[in-house]
Amino acid sequence: MKLIIARQTDLVSNRIIGIIKNQIFIFSNVTEKYKNFIICFGLSLFLTTSLLQAQLLKDTTSINLIKKGIDYVYNFQFNNAYKVGAELRKLYPGHPIVYLFRGMIIYWENYPLTTTSATRVLFEENLHKCIELCDNNKDKTAEAEILLVNLCARGLLLLFYTDNDLSFEVFPIASSTYRCIRRSFDFTSLYSDFYFFTGVYNYYREAYPEAHPVYKTLAFLFPKGSKVKGLEDLRIVAKNSILFKAESYSFLTQIFLSFENNYQQATFYSKSLHAVYPDNPEYLGSYIKNLLLIKQYDEAEKEIASSVSYLKNSFFQAQVTIFNGILQEKKYHDNRQAQQFYTKGIKDISIFRSYGNEYAAYAYFGLSRISEINGDMDNKILYRKLALKLADFKNIDFDE
Repeated sequence: MKLIIARQTDLVSNRIIGIIKNQIFIFSNVTEKYKNFIICFGLSLFLTTSLLQAQLLKDTTSINLIKKGIDYVYNFQFNNAYKVGAELRKLYPGHPIVYLFRGMIIYWENYPLTTTSATRVLFEENLHKCIELCDNNKDKTAEAEILLVNLCARGLLLLFYTDNDLSFEVFPIASSTYRCIRRSFDFTSLYSDFYFFTGVYNYYREAYPEAHPVYKTLAFLFPKGSKVKGLEDLRIVAKNSILFKAESYSFLTQIFLSFENNYQQATFYSKSLHAVYPDNPEYLGSYIKNLLLIKQYDEAEKEIASSVSYLKNSFFQAQVTIFNGILQEKKYHDNRQAQQFYTKGIKDISIFRSYGNEYAAYAYFGLSRISEINGDMDNKILYRKLALKLADFKNIDFDE
């Protein structure tokens, strides 16, 4: 996402994959955006709420257990999540879902998971094991079930790699993920949850090249999508699905924030997501950011005040420092205090590397505005240049 998600691509054929690999040097000056392009088109489908659509979904007890476990993970109730994982291992020993669920817990419990995290190796091992089991499955009756688990594991692993600038790890998985993504489209008539896949692809296939014209030539290699249809599909899933509700709300939030520039709609979806998972710092941070963008300063301040006592996630705390800078600048017009918050926020969030780039950019934009007010034109230019370098979406600058 960061995110969230990343915080997706449809590689039309192995031949196209080869073309991309051979021509990657062309995009060497826009490496970060290229990785985001991969995320936006479908590879980072960390469908942590999308699970088993065949055998396990026919077992009411198992599906209820899975839903409960998913809710525990998303709401940062990890002690309960580990208990669910133990039950899954008893019910389905050796099933790939066991390894996927472990990977999900590790990812969120250590969020943001970086290359230096002590649990990185364990995270990768579990997801690679899940993918291996799925790829070796020969049971056609379990195809939908295994397909979704496979995509979950691949997407979550790819999200980790792209968020940590590990491009060299992306392509080996990307080249084999194409068939899984395309196959998933065949199930939309059977399960409404699969509209998540079509929605993400349809929207980003058109929106991302529009936002970043350098990719229009590359996008020509992919089947056309439709932004209108993509949004319709995601809304269907957000409204009707239990398993995909969180991911759909998360994607809709990011779409209206970053591509549609409709902050009111982005706030609606981020608020809905935070209401379901109030202890998830990623979702709360997204909601507070949207409140600040629509100038609901009192509500943003209230959310910050009510959360800092129990949300100890250090990444979220660094975000809050920057949010406090925005409040001091925009609500209280105390530029000296705002400058202190911005400077501290940049320092605190820097340890999270690329995860914190967007938030650091907000702070640099603020320092640039303050420098201009102080008549310091050199720093105004310097800070804005730094902000633009870090920001994926240059329009989100809090200048208004």
